[in-house]
This record gives sequence, C-alpha cells and structure tokens, in this order.
Amino acid sequence: MIEVSVVGEQDWRAWRAMRRQALAEAPSAFCSTLAGWSGDGDREERWRARLREVALNLVLTLEGRPAGMVSATDPGPDGAVELISLWVAPGARGRGVADAAVEAVLDWARREHPGAAVVLSVKTGNAPAVRLYRRHGFVDAGPGPADRAEQRMRHR
Repeated sequence: MIEVSVVGEQDWRAWRAMRRQALAEAPSAFCSTLAGWSGDGDREERWRARLREVALNLVLTLEGRPAGMVSATDPGPDGAVELISLWVAPGARGRGVADAAVEAVLDWARREHPGAAVVLSVKTGNAPAVRLYRRHGFVDAGPGPADRAEQRMRHR
C-alpha cells in the first residue's frame, strides 16, 4: 500500500534523510548536490526553509517504509506549477510509487491552482522518467531553462 503524506518544516529530519539519500543515489538527476547539502549546508534552518518555501512537499511510503518524495511550486511568472525533486528509493521502483507521486502533484495543482499548467525538467538521458511523465500526459516542451542536458515537459 502506498501512502502519500504532506510534510512541513516540522518534518525536516525525515525530509533531510530522504533527500540526502536521493542526492547520494542519483546525483546526476538533480540540480542540487549532496556536497551542497552537507557540512555547512546541512543546517536545520536550511532544511526547514526549503520545506517552508516550496508550496508542496510530499513523502510517499510503501508498506510503511519511506519510498519516495516529490515537491511542487506555486505557479511561477509563466503561470505554471513546477513538479520538482521527484525520487523513488531503489527498492520501491516499479511498484507504483512514482505514478502515485505524479498523480498527487497533478491532483494538488488542479485543486489549488485550477487551469495552471504543470511543467517539469528531466535529464534527457533519463528514459524511465520520461516514460513515466509521458504516461501521465506530459509532452516535450523543448530544452530545460537552466540546463541544456534537460528537457522541459508540460502537462497537456
């Protein structure tokens, strides 16, 4: 059973543990790095601020164990919600966790920001992620805005 939970700044320890695991396991998948969130970058207030400043932060559990995470922003200057920071633990992959994460963001965007497009950036070589997003109605929207090694996708 997959459970999806909204987390806030009071949950910073659980978020920190999962995010550091994600950055260590899939360093090329994110703009952030484990080094950037370690040492002086690994401060309680910084983790709390991350959870406070990003509109939606979700942790997914599978059979009671932490299995994944995803976030989404409020609409930006272009009016679009952005799906960010999606990661699924290796042992939970292929079990519906990523699908549940994407659906939770889409549901939240429809409810909180009716009519807003949902966009994301994905590394161009990440074929499983591209397939996941296409399954949920995302289409290619050109190169990523900050990194030419990323492709932008937009929900229809």
